[in-house]
Amino acid sequence: MNMMTLWHITGWGFAALALAALLVGFSKTAVSGANTVSLAIFAAVLPAKASTGVLLPILIAGDVLAVLTYRRHAHWPTLWRLFPAVAAGVVLGTLFLVWADDGVVRTSIGAILLLMAGVTVWRRRTGDATDEPDAVATRSGRIKARSYGVLGGFTTMVANAGGPVMSLYLLSAGFRKLGFLGTSAFFFLIVNVAKVPFSAGLGLIDGRSLLLDLALVAFVVPGALLGKWAVHRIDQRLFEQLVIAATVVGGLQLLLR
Repeated sequence: MNMMTLWHITGWGFAALALAALLVGFSKTAVSGANTVSLAIFAAVLPAKASTGVLLPILIAGDVLAVLTYRRHAHWPTLWRLFPAVAAGVVLGTLFLVWADDGVVRTSIGAILLLMAGVTVWRRRTGDATDEPDAVATRSGRIKARSYGVLGGFTTMVANAGGPVMSLYLLSAGFRKLGFLGTSAFFFLIVNVAKVPFSAGLGLIDGRSLLLDLALVAFVVPGALLGKWAVHRIDQRLFEQLVIAATVVGGLQLLLR
């Protein structure tokens, strides 16, 4: 990581990072997937690879707040089905980061996000969405969980962009708002904490990057409180539309940079 970049952030650059941190808090407690905008902001202010290491502790802070808010709504059978595939995806993502440059990372993740958004919209329009999360216990449901799990682990490792992939999976599995938020809260807390040793080993996290995180983490809290206030004022249909829209916006931002 070019750590000197972190010490030459302009006032406007820091303001942009603070806004991105606030959006992380909002996404964790309201519209999961909105943090793809945060990812794009961090990658614009900092080098793309370095930005993933700085953003990870910010995401973990948001995950903790989300777990505290929605811990009673998690669906653990779904989580246990996902974790083995996600672990495989994280390993693949780590290997990918060893050789991929910033441009390859951005293009790959952007393309995946747009593809998954398209598949989700198509499935929902053709009625291929279930009413209950337990429906993913079928054979086809297990295959889908493994596919999304590997993609989620890969994208969250290489660009902290696993949120949209897993959001699309949970929508396709028929989760309602609170079950969606509770399940994703525990999922990302566990996965993001597990990523820390990999990111540190790649040189993406060190003492100086954590100092920048310390300055930014205070902005996550008001974002999370705003999200908690807003989520009860968003109906289910609008909630799903916002999640998909945030995914598309994030994918386009990564492709067009």
